[in-house]
Order: sequence, then structure tokens, then C-alpha cells
Amino acid sequence: GVRRRPAMLLGPWLVAAAAAAAVAAGAGAGCPVLCTCRGQAVDCSGQRLFSVPPELPLDTGNLSLAHNRIASIPPGYLACYGQLRALDLRNNSLAALPAGLFSGARRLAHLDLSYNNFSLVAADMFLEASGLLRLDLSHNPGLRRVHPQAFRGLAQLRELDLSYGGLSAISLDALEGLPGLVGLRLGGNPWVCGCAMEPFLKWLRGRIQRCASDSQLAECRAPPEVAGAPLLSLTEESFQACHLTLTLDDYLFIAFVGFVVSIASVATNFLLGITANCCHRWSKASEDEDV
Repeated sequence: GVRRRPAMLLGPWLVAAAAAAAVAAGAGAGCPVLCTCRGQAVDCSGQRLFSVPPELPLDTGNLSLAHNRIASIPPGYLACYGQLRALDLRNNSLAALPAGLFSGARRLAHLDLSYNNFSLVAADMFLEASGLLRLDLSHNPGLRRVHPQAFRGLAQLRELDLSYGGLSAISLDALEGLPGLVGLRLGGNPWVCGCAMEPFLKWLRGRIQRCASDSQLAECRAPPEVAGAPLLSLTEESFQACHLTLTLDDYLFIAFVGFVVSIASVATNFLLGITANCCHRWSKASEDEDV
């Protein structure tokens, strides 16, 4: 009979090899240019990127975009990445985040926004990131204000870093909505420890036993009499002047004293006028006698 060609026997092996190559090619196709992908980790750090990669593997769990030049993030950028648990955006040029950025990243637990250009932590900035456990906003030197509703929805947040910014005050409302908070860093800010600071310091003293803090590094910048003092060195006695209030009797007494002083001033001026007039007449009379 006719002998079969040996190539026919290799057919199944060639098909299997081609399939394996196709699978391997498909696995690497989703990794962005200039990035490294290992498992669910996508590392795009230190690549001098001016914008975020347009597409990521759908199963991305850990994304690092640190040490780049990214100034903005498109709205809805994270909408398709439901497995994302850690996002590192430190050392970029971000000044704001688009509304709804975290709407699809419900599992996000760690977010690093340190070393950026934020001047404001806006209201509801992290509202959809309800699973967030750690938030780092440190080393944003232009950060001047934290909106009272900035951290709304972050009931599970355990660690918050606001150190080394430009904060002179912070609304107590912004922190009271964080029942799970156990770590808070505030050092390196120019805190103004005036009367408005008392409610926050009272809250901080009440939580210091169960809330790890760098409160010894957090110092007052003003007013001058407490400049350089650690926040927690200020006691209730430090704010006694803030509670001085006047009663109706006090106001009446002040009014009475003012009235008496006014009458005394008028009487004094009147007497001085009479005395001056008498002295003038006496002087004139003496001159006439000499003549």
C-alpha cells in the first residue's frame, strides 16, 4: 500500500503548539507599553509618563503609576477594573481627581496620592471608594484645605496621612465620619492653634489612646505664644480666654463706668476751661496795675 507521510503524524503536535503560542501571546497582549505585568500587578512607575496608560488588563489588582509626570486622569478611567485593590499615584503632578473616578473600583483598599500638587481635598472626593483602608495625602505642600465632607463614605478607613502639607486647620466634621480610623499623621503642617482649633484638639486627645498618631511631630506655627508647641501639649487651660463671656450685669457695669468716665471728662474739661479763663484775667489785671 501507499505509505503515509510522516508529516501527518506531527499534525496534532503542531496544532497544540500553535494553540499554546496563541494563549501566550494573548496573555501578554494586555500589558501596556513601558509597563511590566506580573500576575495581577501592573508596574508603570518611573517611565516619565505624561498620561495614564489607555488600557490595562481587566484583572489588574495592583497598579503603580508612581514617579511619573501625570497631571490628570480621565473620568471613568477605573470603571472596568473591579479587581483593583492598590493604586499608587505618588510623585506625579496631580492637582485634582475627576468626579466618580472610583465608581468601578469598589475593592480599592490602598491609595497613595503623596508628593503631588493637591491644594484641596474636595467634597466626596473618595465617595465611591467605600472599601478604602489606607489613604496617603502626605507631602502635598500646597494642600491648604480639607472639605468637611472630603472623606464621606470611608467608614472602613483605618490609616490617614495628612502630614507635610500646608494645612493650618482642619474641620472636625471631616474626621468624625471615620469611625474605623486607627492611624492619623498630621506632622509637618503649619497649624494655627487659635480658638477654632480647640474642638479638633479635644477630639484628638480623646482618640490618642486608640489612634496611632505623630502628634508629637505636629506643632503649632501660630499664634506666637504657642509657636513650636506640640498640638497635644495644649490643654483646656490653654483655651480659657476663648470662653470669656460677658453677662448682662457686666455690660451694664461697663456702660456705667463709661458714663462716669465721660461725665468726669466733661467736668474736668469744664474746670480746666474756667481755670484757664481765670488765669488769663488775673494776668491781664496784673498787667493793668503795672501800667
